[in-house]
Amino acid sequence: MNVEELREELAHFGQEHLLEFWDDLDSEKKQELYDDIKSTDIGEVLQFFTKAMENAGEVEKVDEKMEPIPSELIGSVTRSGKELEKWYNEGLKQVANGKVCVLLMAGGQGTRLGVTYPKGMYDVGLPSTKTLYELQAQRIQRIQQLAYEKTGKHGVVPWYIMTSEHTKDPTEAFFKRNNYFGLIKENVVMFEQNMLPCISFEGKIILDQKHKISRAPDGNGGLYRALASCNIIDDMEQRGLKYCHVYGVDNILVKMADPWFVGFCIAKGANCGAKVVEKAYPTEPVGVICRVDGKFQVVEYSEITLKTAERRNQDGRLMFSAGNICNHFFTTDFLRELASSGEHEPRLKHHIAKKKIPFIDNSGERIVPTKPNGIKMEKFVFDVFEFSMDFAAFEVLREDEFSPLKNGIKADKDNPTTARHALLSLHHRWVLNAGGRFVDKDGTPIPAIPSQKATDPDEYPVVCEISPLLSFSGEGLQPLCDGREFTPPVLLSEGDYQEDKESRIDNN
Repeated sequence: MNVEELREELAHFGQEHLLEFWDDLDSEKKQELYDDIKSTDIGEVLQFFTKAMENAGEVEKVDEKMEPIPSELIGSVTRSGKELEKWYNEGLKQVANGKVCVLLMAGGQGTRLGVTYPKGMYDVGLPSTKTLYELQAQRIQRIQQLAYEKTGKHGVVPWYIMTSEHTKDPTEAFFKRNNYFGLIKENVVMFEQNMLPCISFEGKIILDQKHKISRAPDGNGGLYRALASCNIIDDMEQRGLKYCHVYGVDNILVKMADPWFVGFCIAKGANCGAKVVEKAYPTEPVGVICRVDGKFQVVEYSEITLKTAERRNQDGRLMFSAGNICNHFFTTDFLRELASSGEHEPRLKHHIAKKKIPFIDNSGERIVPTKPNGIKMEKFVFDVFEFSMDFAAFEVLREDEFSPLKNGIKADKDNPTTARHALLSLHHRWVLNAGGRFVDKDGTPIPAIPSQKATDPDEYPVVCEISPLLSFSGEGLQPLCDGREFTPPVLLSEGDYQEDKESRIDNN
């Protein structure tokens, strides 16, 4: 170790405080700190910081530059009619041919949820007690089964999971402990995104421990650098994959390798696509996808005026209504271009998030602040939209496909209760659509649109859960549900279908 040379390097960047407690460390901790600092391109990090802070001070209104996504580039689950079946069949064909993978962005911790483990391990309180990871794993198995039933081919949907320094070990251990939830281990590929130092508002890199720099994941936009550095693109190409469905971990309703979405994007010749939901109201704080200066991008609600947010088309719908839900399609060729060309990824800007970051104070004590004291820098996965010349958007129903789990139980929205209710409501509707109906324990019919129970106002009035192994999107339930009565709580699994099938065979 050449410590004096390191001191000079740090002094050059105004970061000599990183060695303030050097003399307090034993030889092992000194080596750890030395390696930590030497592995960090401090000049690059400080350039990121300077640019990010400049960008943060420039919230430019882009109203005059905005135009909606052209109608010919938009598909819809409610307005695309007969095209939907074509897209569905095309998506299943690609799954059966082994051309589709899914990629989960799971680098964030469950801090806002109030837990110390990764979000994917969270149980929102379903009757089955299944976690987000288990629900998603079983949806992969179901879509593979549907593709086989449609084509007679056993296609595999590999699952790539981008973790971070904080989530990699517990996620790997969780999957091993649960035998990969029925998936083949080799088809579950975990990799780690990059970590960036946390920086004080004064531009000083923060120490988390006397011997360790404080770091945070570089955002879901760090995906593209990680795809290259972890050789994930190479793995995709070796498997012959052509299409990748990318999504965030916290959406309890996410449809893995959604055949409608995949088929739609293929039909449009898109190399990049996004699922969107219609904005609920003009001032809903959600980013909208549109074109700005002719390029596709997500415009945050803070970047447009109220007048623009309220603009409507002739049919009365909001002109800028395509709400972004972090659910994307990419061709693997486009991912290769993004990750490896050296042209696009460096142009992604860093956004700042002001955070309460634990730090070592001048006396050597570790302090957990009560208010924001620094920033974490992150890139956004959707900032690559501008590089696509073949973009498409697919509008889905919010109540069917989007309910994020972001906050703790005491929050007003996006909490475990709202996520659980969203899934129970969806499955309740599946049973009704399949010809089933619900009754109370005394036989009283429960209305199709049920009222909250005064005795339990925090629970959805019809507790009904359907295993993803039984149905991906409400299909296949009629034999089990048609003409039958169910008394909540209801938990339908693949075992129920087998029992019903055997019963019908015996009766014949």
